[in-house]
Amino acid sequence: MQSLITIKHYIIQNFYSLIFTLLVVVLLSVYLLVYIFSHTPRKPHEDELQCSVYDNKSHNIKSKRLKHVLNGSTETDDDASIELSVVVPSYNETGRILVMLQEAIDYLNENFKNKFEIIIVDDGSKDKTAEYCLELSKKFQDKLTNEETGENLLRVVKLVKNRGKGGAVKHGLLHIRGKYGLFADADGASNFKDVSKLLNKIKSEQEKRKRNNGESHSNPDTGIIAIGSRAHMVNTDAVVKRSFIRNFLMYGLHTLVYIFGIRSIKDTQCGFKLFDRKAIQQVLPYLRTERWIFDVEILILALRKKIVVFEIPISWHEVGGSKVDLARDSINMAIDLVVIRLAYLLGIYKDNVEC
Repeated sequence: MQSLITIKHYIIQNFYSLIFTLLVVVLLSVYLLVYIFSHTPRKPHEDELQCSVYDNKSHNIKSKRLKHVLNGSTETDDDASIELSVVVPSYNETGRILVMLQEAIDYLNENFKNKFEIIIVDDGSKDKTAEYCLELSKKFQDKLTNEETGENLLRVVKLVKNRGKGGAVKHGLLHIRGKYGLFADADGASNFKDVSKLLNKIKSEQEKRKRNNGESHSNPDTGIIAIGSRAHMVNTDAVVKRSFIRNFLMYGLHTLVYIFGIRSIKDTQCGFKLFDRKAIQQVLPYLRTERWIFDVEILILALRKKIVVFEIPISWHEVGGSKVDLARDSINMAIDLVVIRLAYLLGIYKDNVEC
């Protein structure tokens, strides 16, 4: 009895010390778990710093060195004319990419003639996606040839080992030559012509800054991002006719995204996002996530850096052949989302340290 009284007296006297110790243990445990599950993107292999291009004169495939967006504005004076770079992350896409490329090439040739480039980032495909796309660049060379330089405007970068969609997007955008960089999914689910809506919105904001001597509702020293959105289609056949489990997981992910701090953007996962060059320089070098949820980290980085993000409704339709494993990848995305948010809060991820 006396021992119980002693223990009770000890607990009462040391209550705050015990609570403090418990909190420290919990915080250290959370920090350790987040650190264990955090991402450190691998550095590119030397071969991944080269791109393959079909040479229209020699009819051979030639290799060209890529240049990082942080190392000057362009490679040559000829590159200064490129307005729009389109990055297409691809993994085993020989069965789907043709339709997307045909639509993109037709639009770009009509609206950005001699002023565009397409960068296919083959993320370690096993179906020879890279070789297939080079054959397509030969097939469509009439529409892909820069009439001023004779250069074929489709480049293929082949990653030695699969990195994940986020890793492929990051690698591609960090090596564009254009003033604007779009990443678009290889399935062609988004109407490519809608890139004009995104580009017009960014240019409108740029003009507003010029008219107001840099003053607008956004920071004039930051870049601008415009993202395609399917939020307006939530009650349309494109969404309603999806399977119950697919819609359940989609709404679950949106709820988690909302809980963990992105409340101003309704659709974070649409694979159709446009950046001006400054936004790429300010966001992509700091992106750590290489798997499916990388879009969320891009937007978190943009919000932390006060970069304005415009969400623009676009046309979209379901395309079969998705590489997403609903059960496995949904769990991984949920884990990655929690890790991303906590890693920034705990200082494990930093938005001013390149990775």
